[in-house]
Amino acid sequence: MKRVVVLLALSLLVACGREAVPPPQAGADVQGGLAGGERRIEADVAFLADDLLEGRAAGTRGYDLAALYVANRFRALGLQPAGDAGSYFQTVPLLEGRRQREGAAFVVRRAGGDITFAFQDDFLPGINFNAGTHAVTAPLVFVGQAVHAPELGHDDFAGVDVAGKIAVYFSGAPSTFPNTQRAFHASGRQKMEALAARGAVGAVSLGNPVDEAKYPWARGARNWQMPGMRLLDEEGAPIDAYPGIRATASLGVHAARQLFEGAPMDADEVFARRESGTLKAFDLPGQATLSGSTALSRLESSNVVGLLPGSDPALAAEHVVFTAHLDHVGVGAEVDGDGIYNGAFDNALGTAVMLEAANELLAGPAPRRSMLFVSVTAEERGLLGAEYFATRPTVAGPLVANINMDMPVFLADVTDVVPIGVEHSTLEADVQAAAAGLGIGLTADPKPEEVVFVRSDQYAFVRQGIPAVYLDAGIKARSPDVDALALYEDFLTGHYHQPSDEASLPIHYPSATRLAKLNAAIGRRVGDAEARPKWKDGDFFGRTFGQPAP
Repeated sequence: MKRVVVLLALSLLVACGREAVPPPQAGADVQGGLAGGERRIEADVAFLADDLLEGRAAGTRGYDLAALYVANRFRALGLQPAGDAGSYFQTVPLLEGRRQREGAAFVVRRAGGDITFAFQDDFLPGINFNAGTHAVTAPLVFVGQAVHAPELGHDDFAGVDVAGKIAVYFSGAPSTFPNTQRAFHASGRQKMEALAARGAVGAVSLGNPVDEAKYPWARGARNWQMPGMRLLDEEGAPIDAYPGIRATASLGVHAARQLFEGAPMDADEVFARRESGTLKAFDLPGQATLSGSTALSRLESSNVVGLLPGSDPALAAEHVVFTAHLDHVGVGAEVDGDGIYNGAFDNALGTAVMLEAANELLAGPAPRRSMLFVSVTAEERGLLGAEYFATRPTVAGPLVANINMDMPVFLADVTDVVPIGVEHSTLEADVQAAAAGLGIGLTADPKPEEVVFVRSDQYAFVRQGIPAVYLDAGIKARSPDVDALALYEDFLTGHYHQPSDEASLPIHYPSATRLAKLNAAIGRRVGDAEARPKWKDGDFFGRTFGQPAP
């Protein structure tokens, strides 16, 4: 109890402002060897990743404490409140769904005998945001990766009828696609839209050996009690809930092998074709019954919004938006006696980098355009807070660019950053110039198959036609004896979305501080430029989502 009181008191002290709690000057030496910016980032991570906040899941007490902390940090920095009704908070209405073990079933009936899959060990029912209980019995059809890409001459639905059936598919998109189209078509939303448009009544997502090696089924399935969420529209209905698809489920690799028994292709051939990008659709034998139940409840969470007003009366109505998601996944299954998923890298560090970028910009003359700093909620539940802000901004005037920070895994002193999505817009020139000015290298995405450009908050802004970039941690260590990419991969396999993502990991704060300076420098260049950023001629995302609305 004493520790809780101390932590809350520290949070509230931040609200006292610059005069009461003067931050160290950037670059100054302080006790412990860290410079001012590094020390501030370390302090923010220490608080946001503390057990007190219980993993910062959207809609929980822990998240609300984190939001209060960030609002107080905004106030102390000197950012103006830019949320609802003159506050720092934008209320985000959500529908939470929790799958229930009772009533969950996945049974395939065939002439040779029924296959009954076991809850958690083999399958997990999807969360149904349209009804408390669901059940559907229908034929099965395999549809590859559920990708319809006519611009690339690719159609996973060719040769089969999906209407009235349960569609079975893999995540991702063909490895033969260009990275941009691969990212777009890998989006789960695109798949569900395609299935719903073709009349599917159910959907089953399959595991595959490649992903299983990195993210074992058992590790994810043990957290089956964690909720899902959807935004609510003005009438209180869930958005992107696809009511025509009455049941969904996910199936592990070992169970998927059973599903392909007696099919036109066996499981090994299907897995191999997935890797080569040569999947073909076909009907699966038998009929399946999918059933389950979902506990539904309405709740609210908050985005936290701070504003640095622009200095140019003609451009101040335009906004450059910095984002970093504040939420993590909360409390879940215990691992080695620990059930709090603290999210130090994901995304306490990204939030701290954004706060330090704000500090950098406030230390100099205000850019001509206004700068918005938004800690968004419910990223872990589907980029929901970012989507809510991108579609319902709390400020008048256009959002002209987004600079996002998410899970920068700095485990070593690196000389570079990885600018995800920079090639799509004129932001590329700003990133290149800002990085050159700071002596920071730029490295292409080393893992394009992870399609992270559609998996973090910048994609919510891209979908509104707003050019965006996501700056990730670099992979080139200053020391030739350190393999920074290997350290990143070790984090993904050992700590990502696990209780061990804690502030005790060896976070390299000087590298994080350089990222904050780079973010600020990019924002300043965009803020001071005569013209807004724009999509490059012929860019796929520019063609698909158009220009930002006036």
